[in-house]
Amino acid sequence: MRNFELNLSMEELEKRTHKDYLITKKFLKPDSPEYLELADGDKQALKHLVKAANHIGKINMQLDCHDNVEFEEFLVEEIKKGNKQAELTKILFDAQKGMNAIDTMSTKINLAKGIEELPGKGVYPKDLSKAEFHEILTRMINENKIDEVKKILTQRSVVERRGEYLVGIDYIDKFRSEFELAARELEKAAEVSTNEDFNEYLRLQAKAFLTADPMLDAYADKKWATLQDTPLEFTITRENYEDEMTGTIVENSELKELLDKHGISPTPKDFLGGRVGIVNKQGTEALMAIKKYLPEIAKNMPFADEYEQNISPDKDTKQTMVDVDMVQASGDVGEYRGGITLAENLPNDDKLSLQIGGGRRNVYHRQIRFVSDMKKLQERLDEILDKNQHQYYLNEADHWFTIGHENAHSLGPKKGCEGLGKYRNIIEENKADMGALAFVDLLTELGMYSEEQRKQMIVTFIADNFLKSKPTLSQAHRVRTVMQNNYFANRGAYELVDGKIHVNIDKVVPIAKEMLAEIVRIQINEKFEEAEKYVNDNFIWSDNMEVIAQKLQKINKALNGRLETKLADELAK
Repeated sequence: MRNFELNLSMEELEKRTHKDYLITKKFLKPDSPEYLELADGDKQALKHLVKAANHIGKINMQLDCHDNVEFEEFLVEEIKKGNKQAELTKILFDAQKGMNAIDTMSTKINLAKGIEELPGKGVYPKDLSKAEFHEILTRMINENKIDEVKKILTQRSVVERRGEYLVGIDYIDKFRSEFELAARELEKAAEVSTNEDFNEYLRLQAKAFLTADPMLDAYADKKWATLQDTPLEFTITRENYEDEMTGTIVENSELKELLDKHGISPTPKDFLGGRVGIVNKQGTEALMAIKKYLPEIAKNMPFADEYEQNISPDKDTKQTMVDVDMVQASGDVGEYRGGITLAENLPNDDKLSLQIGGGRRNVYHRQIRFVSDMKKLQERLDEILDKNQHQYYLNEADHWFTIGHENAHSLGPKKGCEGLGKYRNIIEENKADMGALAFVDLLTELGMYSEEQRKQMIVTFIADNFLKSKPTLSQAHRVRTVMQNNYFANRGAYELVDGKIHVNIDKVVPIAKEMLAEIVRIQINEKFEEAEKYVNDNFIWSDNMEVIAQKLQKINKALNGRLETKLADELAK
């Protein structure tokens, strides 16, 4: 058994695990009506889906950090010995699903001394620097090891040293036993689930877990993206926000030129999650209201004649949407690191399924978006928002905005924009936000929203677009928030009056259109230098932001959060 030295003191651990500092999002319980009303076959299927998701979580723990598995084993043994410090550390480890994370104050949390988060997480060698990474790739290309370099730079490989070179090992081969266990559970679920469409997807995904073939994943993804009327939800989420190593390649002009010459695209590594839930029919019907408007929105995207996008104005919209009551969120999708995912639009643009004619699917997480303390919400509004505009703040409007955000991921340039390097995800998330906001007036004209709902969406967006602290550049979702806040303030979308936000409602949408056009132009041009300048010009923490941040810190002490998954825990036994 490997020994670790715990990094956080008892005082710090007691604070961070207190209910005021560690908020809880409660997923379905064994007595939840959503579960009890399921057909027996679907109840049985859920057991297997939860177990499959948990296997995926174990895989992602290894992708996230080389030391996660051993550290968890160490904590378990220390807890058996009565080590209270280990017990509290395990609460945080389970919440953030790993040793290293970042909290709502953008403070890095390291649970063991001497082990910090690496740019390459657990998918690149521990001791590999950016300079050596570039040097080895350059040398391998010059030695005509082209196929080997392609395997290193695919989104689905773990990179290891082999002598003086590097090798890329497909996830399926690297974690064969874990994937085989997950596949068996999916096959068992497909034997008892009541929906044949869903079962076909499960069998395709199980097959993809057994052979290292990207096309098998593409077939599974393509089928998954068509699912609309199924009782259950199961997703393997694949997102590449965590990899800070691969994106550095575009900063090396010599190496990038060599890769371009050989047609190699350096795609950031995927991190994996497992989502399990029960589809909420009423919530899903509400989501589908926007679908008929998507072609019109696509037509109105900036520079729409210069690129292909996933939603076409003149073709069938390949976009399904479901609202899901959550049972389990494992791995990447379930990491509570200063925040957690409200919804996802998948597959991402770099995925093969889109190249073979597949569509995309939006899944919304009901339990994560619920507000548990309305009194605390009102306290926040009293402190930061002009009292005369409280009438326009509506928590449900944040959900409406999220729907727009997720659909906007399907709009704009279809290519992956890998040339933007470490700024790629910041720019993409910024585009999704501005895509949601820029078309609020159009959707109001078309009848999707009332004039009252229009004002609610705009005021709620601006009021929610303030953070408790300045983020680091590695936090794409938060960096884009600061950029937008700064952009909107400079153009008069809001102002602070007596320390409170007053939204100039009619200015917001036109300003969002301006920012959206600038962002899409950057994606079309795909030049690293342009993206870097744009982020640096707008990522400015202003005095106004600090004023509101200080108020938010006093009202909301939460530093992190965790998931309570009582139904999943019962099913996994």
